[in-house]
Amino acid sequence: MRRNPVLDDLGGNPVTVVQDLARDMRARGLPLVDFSIGDPREPTPPFIVDALRSAVPAVSQYPTTRGTPELRAAISGYVRRRFGVHVDPATQVMPTTGSKEAIFSTPLAFVDRAAGDSVVWATPGYPIYERGARLAGARGVAIPLSGDFVFRPDDIATSEWASARIVWVCSPHNPTGSVTPAEVLAEFVERCRQTDSLLCADECYADLYEAEPPASVLEVAGEGSRGVLSFLSLSKRSGMTGYRTGAIVGDAEAIAALAMLRTATGTAAPEHTQAAAAAAWSDDIHAADRRAVFTAKRRILRDAFAAAGLEVIGSDAGLYVWLEVGDDLVAAERLLEAGIVVSPGRAFGPGGEGHLRLALVPTVEECEAAAAQVIAILAT
Repeated sequence: MRRNPVLDDLGGNPVTVVQDLARDMRARGLPLVDFSIGDPREPTPPFIVDALRSAVPAVSQYPTTRGTPELRAAISGYVRRRFGVHVDPATQVMPTTGSKEAIFSTPLAFVDRAAGDSVVWATPGYPIYERGARLAGARGVAIPLSGDFVFRPDDIATSEWASARIVWVCSPHNPTGSVTPAEVLAEFVERCRQTDSLLCADECYADLYEAEPPASVLEVAGEGSRGVLSFLSLSKRSGMTGYRTGAIVGDAEAIAALAMLRTATGTAAPEHTQAAAAAAWSDDIHAADRRAVFTAKRRILRDAFAAAGLEVIGSDAGLYVWLEVGDDLVAAERLLEAGIVVSPGRAFGPGGEGHLRLALVPTVEECEAAAAQVIAILAT
């Protein structure tokens, strides 16, 4: 059977290989501490579960792509409280079925493959940027990061800016946990407007931080968020990974294009899930409680590694600790033999080699115990 050759070229998601090994070990009854995938174990707050249950209808009907007015209003309210920005819930907000599908499908609405459009992202990074871009027919441009792993406009060659239809930024960054300063985001906004590039900001970890809240592109874009889209998620903020619910917020013209695309593909979240999402976006207390838990985990790992002479880079916010090692594949295999599952940095693209990503998923107690094991294995 013939299939899209891009699929064969991209191959499978490398992170799933690690997960498959972990599942096999669990099936054999082996104890594991799993830092490999960002799927936190802390329970979803009960008020969110109650909102979902109470909204399940007696008669099931198709949801609309644009989502319920209640959900769009809740998202708009969150953006106002968190970022100090007013967005019109009717024209600047698009509920999504999680952020992953939204990031993947967005290039389909904007890329003109006949014009040689490109999509630019930083690497190491979330693999979905490349997958969505290339399956939409764009030329993918991956910009390797190093040092502090903060992506900056000058990292993109002038010649590449000319064809860039979409530029992806991510802060707090996956996989490194680095935070992009507001002034750098403002530079991206200006450069994208000069080149008529759409600036897409993966801000799914915006509520996971320790000190100052990370800035959003919405804060620096000005009224109307011209040329800017922010991609948000309840997965980590509210413990709703399995609910598959997120949002795209920003430029009204871009939101209208995405509405056309998503209506054509029938992409819409069930309304009982939307009710749960509206409850989650409307409450900040549970998000602060969860943030405190992730901060405790991050500090346990980061402080223990630093004290042992292992170099931690970034890891200031988000859900991950980015640890410098020698050979990341060898290090990951050695840890797996000891029942500790981590992701080798190269799984997130060029520039990730020589690093490990540890997701802040195990409990606080498990992090404390695992930190000593990781140090014993990697420091020898």
